[in-house]
Amino acid sequence: MRHTFDVVVIGGGLVGLSLVRALEGSGLTLALVEAQLPGAVPETDSWDNRVYAVSPGCASFLERCGAWGSLPQERLTRVDAMRVYGDDADACLEFSAYDAGLRELAFVVESRQLQQALWEAVRNQVVQVFCPARWTTLEFHDDHAALQLDDGSELAGRLVVGADGSESRVRAAAGLAATPGDYGQLGIVANFSCERPHRGTAFQWFMRDGVLALLPLPDMRVSMVWSVEQERGRRLLALTAAELATEVELASRGALGGLRLISPTAAFPLKLQRVAHFTKPRVALAGDAAHNVHPLAGQGVNLGFRDARELAKVLVERGPQRDCGDHALLRRYERARREDVAAMQLTTDGLQKLFNNDAVLLTRARNLGLELVNRQPWLKNFLVHHAVA
Repeated sequence: MRHTFDVVVIGGGLVGLSLVRALEGSGLTLALVEAQLPGAVPETDSWDNRVYAVSPGCASFLERCGAWGSLPQERLTRVDAMRVYGDDADACLEFSAYDAGLRELAFVVESRQLQQALWEAVRNQVVQVFCPARWTTLEFHDDHAALQLDDGSELAGRLVVGADGSESRVRAAAGLAATPGDYGQLGIVANFSCERPHRGTAFQWFMRDGVLALLPLPDMRVSMVWSVEQERGRRLLALTAAELATEVELASRGALGGLRLISPTAAFPLKLQRVAHFTKPRVALAGDAAHNVHPLAGQGVNLGFRDARELAKVLVERGPQRDCGDHALLRRYERARREDVAAMQLTTDGLQKLFNNDAVLLTRARNLGLELVNRQPWLKNFLVHHAVA
């Protein structure tokens, strides 16, 4: 059976779901293709070890998508301040929402809670969902893209959106070139209870062999992302709960006192991926399919939500007679997103290389740089206002 749509979104992750929600009421006929059924959030007191620091601007976008308001408020944490330390104990860069005239710098939210909220919002929307389903063939024609699903269904769309992750099959099928780069690092994630209150503060330590971040969770809890060389990462994963807590206490210089592991640990490889173009006729990429960045700035998911927000804006404002798969139209989206993505990739890649280096002169320069920026309120406010968009 052949189904025809204006927009077919491939990928039911956070970015794909938010795009579908943002297109509600656009007059476009929509389809969503996702390979895996959404998992239910367990009714326990456990905490997801994958969390995101969602910017206020992206939180407002998710509110308009009908997802943010349905998140359990007792599991959300406002980030009011941030402290960034160099490998010199005296080098510290502090950011404050109050000093920047903001209510908060970010919100920390669990991945599975946000995923469920978006799925629930999509279920109440006029969209045809094919899940679980995988496409077996994808062909691009002058006036449509044609997909064959593994259940035999045939889909035709004026526009196909690849929101299917860093190993995007849509990107490969469209012939959009990607330049991958492997940092040779693992991102180790876990949650801890802490002895001292975090007071809504996010902490980050740049060290010669990696970057440790502790994000505030409700009450006396924090979520860790520790980016380290793969060999050390494997050693950390092999530690007992008490041994890992001790390692994190030492690396964080006892900032939150004693720590106790309260979740399983997990790890993911860290990569940089640059995609030459996000669009071609009949196709657009969003989220990790379009870019990967090092997690040291915690901005990967925000880049993806800003992709969804901008692509939806371009499609909604296209005019009633404009073909939503027209490449001239899609290039508006690419031009609008290119600078933001390139700036974040340049910043995170540069910081990773600057601190993951034993050169004596660089050690002095990077720590001095933190101190100098910390003495410039206008520069700190500029950086904060860019990050919260």
